[in-house]
Amino acid sequence: MAVELTAPAREQTRARYPDEEGYVERDGVRVFYEVYGHEEPTILFVPPWSIVHSRCWKMQVPYFARHHRVLVFDPRGNGKSDRPQTAEAYAESEFAEDTLAVMDATGTEQAFLVTLSLGAQRTLIVAGEHPERVNGIVFIAPSLPIAPGHDYRDLPFDEPLDTDEGWATFNAHFWRRDYPRFVEFFMSQCVTEPHSTKQIEDAVGWGLETDAETLITLSTGRFLDEGVMRDLCSRVRCPVLVIHGEEDAVSPH
Repeated sequence: MAVELTAPAREQTRARYPDEEGYVERDGVRVFYEVYGHEEPTILFVPPWSIVHSRCWKMQVPYFARHHRVLVFDPRGNGKSDRPQTAEAYAESEFAEDTLAVMDATGTEQAFLVTLSLGAQRTLIVAGEHPERVNGIVFIAPSLPIAPGHDYRDLPFDEPLDTDEGWATFNAHFWRRDYPRFVEFFMSQCVTEPHSTKQIEDAVGWGLETDAETLITLSTGRFLDEGVMRDLCSRVRCPVLVIHGEEDAVSPH
């Protein structure tokens, strides 16, 4: 007789495990962090949009932790961090404060900040308002409201659409109907290089660790005002490196 066994999903083996982990709590919201390595200076990988969590840095952490002290944390809304259900809890200032709280909890006076996509906004808040805490910044594919977006993404987020193909799936109404299909599409656009099936598979798994309602809540008003953003950019005084692929399908240069 066949017996169907069920067990909770287990995380894949890691190339390196954290030397320290814990939570910081702000206004009732807990944020999970990990610390790897010991050699200064410290590199803090700031989370991007909460459709993924800190495992999106899984290829970078083992290498850098052999040479430096590395911090990562799960953004509120995904991973082991809490999922508050109010838009205010996902303001970019909250993500910036989480970054500072993780630094404080780990005794990190200064760090190099590495960002991806939407993480650029919260990193600029930290660097603009707390320059003494930031040694330098690496912006990977920064997503900022200082340049026009790709034309094919110019679709309403909150209104029902008469199609559900391509970027029309980036829509709150569609997420409530078929969130997994949106995640699969979005990750295919994030990782467009040939033979990237494993990377897409991992990213889809991370995206499915949150849910449609949480992502809708945290995506409401996700971009800061352009004037605010430009002001923050003008206040950055640390060294900056920008890395942006020529064929980025999500965020234009």
